Amino acid sequence: MTATLPQPINNYFTADTSDGAAIASCFTDNAVVKDEGQTHIGREAIQQWKENASAKYDYTCQPLSSEQHDGKVVVTCRLTGNFPGSPADLRFHFKLEGDRIASLEIAP
Repeated sequence: MTATLPQPINNYFTADTSDGAAIASCFTDNAVVKDEGQTHIGREAIQQWKENASAKYDYTCQPLSSEQHDGKVVVTCRLTGNFPGSPADLRFHFKLEGDRIASLEIAP
């Protein structure tokens, strides 16, 4: 990774190469993920979100930079894969709570 990231976010990107359970373990119990116009609440829903995305697309995600903005860590990533518009630079807006992620919004 080229960006220096807080440990919970680093854990997320490491888990992103694994499975839904690994991703879900990075989040708080009642975390919220917003992606592709959908909202996923709680670890079970987040696990399903990851499993659906992995079944639908093959992709890699490379964090390029990070910055603090409005109490969140915003990580710009390059996603490359078999999805429309690949490659794409997306912003991952993370809100942390202790050693876990409380919310994540993925946006262009």
